[in-house]
Amino acid sequence: MMNALTDFFAKFPILDGFTAPIAGLVACLVIAILALLAYLVARRVVAATINRLLKKSDAELDNILARSKVFERVSQLAPAIVIYLLAPVALGLYPSVSQFIAAISLIYMVVIGILFIDALINAGLEIYSTFRISKDFPITSFAQIAKLALYFLGFITVLSLILGESPLTFIAGFGALTAVLMLVFKDPILGFVAGIQLSANRMVAVGDWIEMPKFGVDGDVMEIALTTVKIRNFDKTITTVPTQTLIGDSFKNWRGMQETGGRRIKRSIWVDISSIKFCNDEMLQRFSKIQYIADYLDKKRLEVAEFNKAAKADPSTLVNGRRLTNVGTFRAYVEAYLYNHPKISKNLTFLVRQLQPTENGLPIEIYVFSLETNWILYEGIQADIFDHILAAAPEFDLVLFQNPTGRDLQRLVG
Repeated sequence: MMNALTDFFAKFPILDGFTAPIAGLVACLVIAILALLAYLVARRVVAATINRLLKKSDAELDNILARSKVFERVSQLAPAIVIYLLAPVALGLYPSVSQFIAAISLIYMVVIGILFIDALINAGLEIYSTFRISKDFPITSFAQIAKLALYFLGFITVLSLILGESPLTFIAGFGALTAVLMLVFKDPILGFVAGIQLSANRMVAVGDWIEMPKFGVDGDVMEIALTTVKIRNFDKTITTVPTQTLIGDSFKNWRGMQETGGRRIKRSIWVDISSIKFCNDEMLQRFSKIQYIADYLDKKRLEVAEFNKAAKADPSTLVNGRRLTNVGTFRAYVEAYLYNHPKISKNLTFLVRQLQPTENGLPIEIYVFSLETNWILYEGIQADIFDHILAAAPEFDLVLFQNPTGRDLQRLVG
């Protein structure tokens, strides 16, 4: 090509002595035009057509590839390939210039190749996130390690092209700097190992609700990356903690609650001990009208009567023999009420018990599981249950304890 252009310009006497430089400039211009045409065809025709077809497709895989601009990255290789192939032919009279341009083209192709693979990795991550397994086994840290290796190899390749040395020479040189590299990349290495442990042991996954009071963490895991884990707290703030922290420090994972399908309700009410008493006939008659415990009272009254008859207990004093109490009957009522509640699990722990009396009275603890794990629905169910229990306690002649208020003190003064 250079010879043909040189012969052509040699026909003009006015260009005598300048034919070779002018031929070189024209050759460079031709190469630039062909490279631009190749880019326009690859970008505006081929890549655009492929993206248009992908966007019309209903498949999510196609849409992800289109959004990641994978094919745009490939189209950027076209002008570099044209320049790399034509530079030696067009600039044969200037081998040093030809080699320089070819080297620049190769460097450009390496960079574009790295960006193309990076886009593929991003697309692969997004595609993987659409599968259910991605929540149990996140691969973000593996993808980031792959990117680190990719950019490291790309840097070595570009360096070897600039200096004209074999890539193996630089890799061997970096081997001597292993200790320094380990120090520089300490956090990514520790994070990578921690990520493997987290995934292999299923300690935490994207979407899990975790608590780490030490770091103010209380929310859902958004992302498990190479060096950090992002958590969106329930106040909508985002906390970032080092990945290895989840291995070195303790944290609470609520996944078990979500998988079991039941969320624990554990709360107590305090009964004023002075209001606890034996049930007399009038009280039992009144309690028997409560539907949830009518059968329970019939059974218990018969059981107590048979026991007292066998023990020959003197009925003139209530402490003789066995007697039902208002607090015991109330506890039986709470059990029956919760058992008939449609949102309380019958298969998980179901317990209504007395705890050790304190200066605040006798605690009656409710320990059951709601069938709703959603926070808002769960709180609504829990509130409804205790609204009812607190309102029902006076029906059993029980007084619930609370510290004296200003109103109580005013009554005493009055």
